[in-house]
Amino acid sequence: MRRPNKYESGEATQYISRRTAIRRLQISLNDFRRLCILKGVYPREPKHRRRAQKGSSEIKILYHAKDIRFLLHEPIVWTLRDYKIFAKKTGRDRAIKDFRNLKRRLALYPEIKLDHIVKERYPTFIDALKDLDDCLTLLFLFSTFPSLHLIPREQSNLCRRLTIEFLHYLIASKSLRKVFISIKGYYFQAEIKGQKVTWIVPHYYPFKPQSKHEVDFKVMSIFVEFYTIMLGFVNFRLYHGLNMAYPPQFPSSVLQDNPETLKDESTFVSDRIAALNFELLRTDKVQEDEEDPDIDMELLEQDGDSKRIIKMKQDAQEVARLRTLFKGLKFYINREVPREPLVIIIRSFGGKVSWDSTVFAGATFDEADETITHQIVDRPSLTKQYISRDYIQPQWIFDCVNQRQLLPTNKYFMGEVLPPHLSPFVDAKRDAYIPPEERALHDPSLIETHAQSDDESEEEAADEQAEQMLLDAQLERAFHDENIEDKKYGGRDGVSKEDEEVPSDEDEDDEEAEDDEEEELDPKTKRKLEEQQKMSVQSGKVHKVNKRQVHKAEVDEHRLQARMVKPRHRDLFRKLIREKQSKEKEEWLLRKKRRNIEATAKEAKKTAKREARKAAATAAASAAKLSSK
Repeated sequence: MRRPNKYESGEATQYISRRTAIRRLQISLNDFRRLCILKGVYPREPKHRRRAQKGSSEIKILYHAKDIRFLLHEPIVWTLRDYKIFAKKTGRDRAIKDFRNLKRRLALYPEIKLDHIVKERYPTFIDALKDLDDCLTLLFLFSTFPSLHLIPREQSNLCRRLTIEFLHYLIASKSLRKVFISIKGYYFQAEIKGQKVTWIVPHYYPFKPQSKHEVDFKVMSIFVEFYTIMLGFVNFRLYHGLNMAYPPQFPSSVLQDNPETLKDESTFVSDRIAALNFELLRTDKVQEDEEDPDIDMELLEQDGDSKRIIKMKQDAQEVARLRTLFKGLKFYINREVPREPLVIIIRSFGGKVSWDSTVFAGATFDEADETITHQIVDRPSLTKQYISRDYIQPQWIFDCVNQRQLLPTNKYFMGEVLPPHLSPFVDAKRDAYIPPEERALHDPSLIETHAQSDDESEEEAADEQAEQMLLDAQLERAFHDENIEDKKYGGRDGVSKEDEEVPSDEDEDDEEAEDDEEEELDPKTKRKLEEQQKMSVQSGKVHKVNKRQVHKAEVDEHRLQARMVKPRHRDLFRKLIREKQSKEKEEWLLRKKRRNIEATAKEAKKTAKREARKAAATAAASAAKLSSK
């Protein structure tokens, strides 16, 4: 058997460069990029790059040879070649002005069909749901681009319709679980067929100018081309699972892309939200409230009382309560509040929502409706208010969903400083800095009844004592004039206050007698008193830790650990140490930020108290002067 030459086996034959792949497929670079995106083929990083590149030291884009052979048998390759021929022939017809033949060729435009690729990449429906995160995030982004010249108008309209259909499924199935507000947008997490799907609905910036150099929208539109086909199949399957007609029929007044609608941002957004506040038709007569939960509680009760079964029961009960969290509540949204995320959340948990019908379309009831329970406001005050409803800020909706209960509304009133908006997507038992508000949520015993710790309370006590002394001094000065007048005229009752406070000679004699008795005690009695004092319970003293010695012990221990590591594991050990140091630094920065915030709030609180006491002292002094006159 012939011995293979160098680079004829191993990694040199397993990887192929992009230039060689394009030459084998006989397509252009743009078509190759499009084909790789649609088929899910990506560059690979070899274990030994020099071997994979046959001794070359330059960095090349490498693909696996199996992936390229996989692309050779793809029918889309022939469609791309037909499109190349189509472009040449239509260009020739335009050049010779043969418009009759050009019209005939345009009718035979080679269209790419991606149905078989969706079935090939996702053999089962659960596989498609697992990969739905990126799909929804990208389609929600493209659905907010009505006037971007780099993206086809039909593509953004299709994204908008598909995302609205998916949101209607969430509302009908009540499968939303977590929500969060961030700088990027609104995070949503739903549980569909046992799979957790998380995506972002971005804030609306569709009419802002987009720079061509920042983002390659052509590459992103290729992803969108595949994801629209995928989400269409997913929506079809989800709707039929709920016995709902697909595609859903929306009113003729919404989702109509006219030139006026595409020019006005508020109208464009309003049409989308109006479509979300519309009830869809069902193919059966089952009501939403009568739908059975995903887990059969009777079946769980028969299985036993193991820890796993008990946890499943508790989770099922929490989800059942969460699905009807806003049931029986009616919300009215003011015009300054972003409506789309609130409409999705409120309707997904059984509530009813409306807004000003004179400004936006799709309203179901007016502001004067007496059955409204909550009005969502994002301004400090309102001129007209109703007694029968609560005026809350939008964060109350998000916090209620994340904590799975209706929270008290007193912390979310108009003009109130809102509590921290905590993310529900972090692990509660993580080894990192956890804010005290988050710890108090998971463990109610950690809720601080006093605002400060012992040290802070001592500082505040000292400050209050100093301020009280200052206040007493001011009051003494205020009453000084009154006392002088009382002395002049013999006091109000004929006796001055100084005469009342002078101690008598008999009291002084009693005190001297007690001191003499203490000196005349026997030595045995004194010893017994000393022993009793030693046996008495005394307050403990704080043990001061020497931080320098503790730090030195930690450094010595770390050096011993580093010496015991084997040479082949040193890189891994250094990597672990760097990760630990970065976590400690991040935690230290967060704690420092928290300390600065608390110090600022404490100083503002002290300033407010000081000003209040000064005002009280001034008022007392003025009242004393008036009474003396």
